[in-house]
Amino acid sequence: MTALHDLSAPDLVAAYRSRQLSPVEVMQSVLDHAERWEPHLQATYLLRPDAALAQARASEARWQQGAPLGPVDGVPVTIKDNIATQGDPTPLGTAAVALTPAAADAPPAARMREAGALLWAKTTMPDYGMLSSGLSTFHPLSRNPWDLRKGPGGSSAGGGAAAAAGYGPFHVGTDIGGSLRLPASWCGIFSLKPSLGRIPIDPPYTGRAAGPMTRTVQDAALMMQVLSQPDARDTMSLPPQDIAWHAFDRGTEWLRGVRIGLLLDAGCGLPVDAEVRDAVENAARLFEQAGAVVEPMQPFLTRTMLDGMDHYWRMRSHVDLQALPPAQRDKVLPYIRTWADSAANMSGTEVFQASHQFYLTRIATVRACSAFDYVISPVAPITAFQAEWPSPTNDPLRPLEHIAFTVPFNMSEQPAASVPCGFSRAGLPIGLQIAGPRFDDLGVLQMSRAFEHLRGPMRAWPEPPSAAAAQ
Repeated sequence: MTALHDLSAPDLVAAYRSRQLSPVEVMQSVLDHAERWEPHLQATYLLRPDAALAQARASEARWQQGAPLGPVDGVPVTIKDNIATQGDPTPLGTAAVALTPAAADAPPAARMREAGALLWAKTTMPDYGMLSSGLSTFHPLSRNPWDLRKGPGGSSAGGGAAAAAGYGPFHVGTDIGGSLRLPASWCGIFSLKPSLGRIPIDPPYTGRAAGPMTRTVQDAALMMQVLSQPDARDTMSLPPQDIAWHAFDRGTEWLRGVRIGLLLDAGCGLPVDAEVRDAVENAARLFEQAGAVVEPMQPFLTRTMLDGMDHYWRMRSHVDLQALPPAQRDKVLPYIRTWADSAANMSGTEVFQASHQFYLTRIATVRACSAFDYVISPVAPITAFQAEWPSPTNDPLRPLEHIAFTVPFNMSEQPAASVPCGFSRAGLPIGLQIAGPRFDDLGVLQMSRAFEHLRGPMRAWPEPPSAAAAQ
């Protein structure tokens, strides 16, 4: 029998509607399960059982009255640290930020709360979200449930670990260069980085997106129904659109004739591990066997593009850090300070040239993808790396070598998902990236769901070490 904390969101909602389950029972199961995992994972921030159960009792009363607030009433959800929740501090993963209570929920938190979801914990992230790891000067070090020696990825570190560990069905993260998809790949879960503006966010800026982190496409589609509702605070948001998120599952017959580009060389960055390449090539064969037309793609991201984006982000972070009082600046992770301060002597011309690479990346990505309906690739060139390292290279002057497959789709504003496609010999998950044309978020979900059909069942989810030892 499936444990309550492992049930999908649609199953939970159906059970609430039929009075077979109560949100209180489910929330207690999630809390109990998280209590077993948290000493090992350290995935949560502001985990407050009493407040969670109070929300659950309110949801239970609404279901008893036949008056749920929305399609996810009573479903547990975690929210990433950097997405503001009213009355709570937003530390951004760093000890350098003052712990000032937020005046209001940010749009993703507001949408989930308005729809009745149970916001029971925030999740961890690294300093300012500028690492693909769970290393933080504010939060304890987060780890990967598949192998506690490894990190969950980042910057949506806690969300990835929490989803894989079974902390309920819903988790909300953010992504500016791969921060949803990288932890999804390394934790063996699903995530969608939507088209820019599809999910309102505050503050909005180029490349930044919020998105679902779930175990299945089905749960992510239900989250999109809620998260994509409009919010005027996002000045870059897309016009409200009635998207048939419930139509995420078209089976596999429709894949016949779909043109898929296969990108196995990002053009720069770390080389692709043989096991990662094999898993993605196997995914391509499954699509071909279903009738899709898969063609190899040439790399389109250049070293100049990746370095330019890196150097611009260094300067932005350098300016931000210089604005802090020295005592606060000294609290920032040394790796981040070294990375940011390396831009101190950049000229205005160099900063402009660096910023121009965002535009050139956008143009190159859209042009390369235009010949295909969808593009598949590795999410990351490697599997999860050791938890204590801030990045796979452990080098602040080579910090972005692992994001060459993911960052182009932030700059082109295209939707891109990570869906599990295999495991390494060491038992570490490998993610397949599926990217689609701008605005085709539903199509990317449909492609991802089709791949779930083709791939078949995953391995059993990891269990807390104490529970595993008892079996």
